Amino acid sequence: MKLSVLDQSPISSGQTDQQAIENTLDLAVAAEKQGYHRYWVAEHHSSNTFASAAPEIMVGKLASITQEMRIGTGGVLLSHYSPFKVAETFRLLESFYPGRIDLGIGRAPGGGGNATMALQMGHQYTQGDDFPQKVADLVGFIKGELTDDHPLSSIYAAPRGESMPEIWLLGSGERSAALAAHFGLGFSSAHFINEHGEGVAKAYQEQFQPSSIAPQPQTSLGVFAICADTEEEAKHLAATRDLWRLRLGQGIRKPFPTPQEALAYPYTAEEKIAVDANNRRHIIGTADQVKARIDELAAAYNADEVFVVSITHDHDARVKSYALLAEAYGLTPR
Repeated sequence: MKLSVLDQSPISSGQTDQQAIENTLDLAVAAEKQGYHRYWVAEHHSSNTFASAAPEIMVGKLASITQEMRIGTGGVLLSHYSPFKVAETFRLLESFYPGRIDLGIGRAPGGGGNATMALQMGHQYTQGDDFPQKVADLVGFIKGELTDDHPLSSIYAAPRGESMPEIWLLGSGERSAALAAHFGLGFSSAHFINEHGEGVAKAYQEQFQPSSIAPQPQTSLGVFAICADTEEEAKHLAATRDLWRLRLGQGIRKPFPTPQEALAYPYTAEEKIAVDANNRRHIIGTADQVKARIDELAAAYNADEVFVVSITHDHDARVKSYALLAEAYGLTPR
């Protein structure tokens, strides 16, 4: 099984957005040395918590400072954009770094209503859900295979060439799984959003239609995990996300707090229940404990690959968390 990284470029309290971006660059270099297979970056807009708003630009930078690891998006929020422009961007990236670029796409807005309005300003969309059509157009432009009756069949996404980025559809529900299966794309299931996604992954695998992008189903699983030398230390580090997630549910959007701030917070009984519910989607402990749970989930989802999201207030602790897990899995250092 392959092990990969999903990085949301988290912003810790007392840190600037620029420092969060620099941490992403540092972690990518470390992850390649540790032996991780892929490194994907997320898209969030006008966020006090996550710094990466343009993952396609991050991909180019990350590919330039790494050598072998696949680099991609987790993901480009296609609802906001022209499929043609996205296809051209990623065909260009693929021409610079052939065989290393992944285009992960998602349906989520990645920000609040005003951010969505700003992103879509001046765009004209069809009524209702046009995401499936956008996926169809994107795949057609990437592959250079728009049907003759398509109104845009006379144009192509430059630069042309045989090498194509891998296309993955990210999601946690049945609609996304069905789309990925229909178009023969990889499917990345987000366990850290939907902890009961085994049936969704199974439906994708059963409905999959082979394509030139993926001749057989490719299932990856996204999990949130933190490793430390001891379980106690891992739980200490995870307190940061506990308080952040609680605040998010209350409409409070702040950077990630320190563990000390989180542990000093006076949780009510109701808030403790909410934290416990959120923690069912998290994997916290020593590297061996985390590996055991990841292996269970990967088997349940029949996943070929697992993406690990780790968020700690301290950047060095996050780098170490990935290092411990890489060692537990026996990844080959580069």
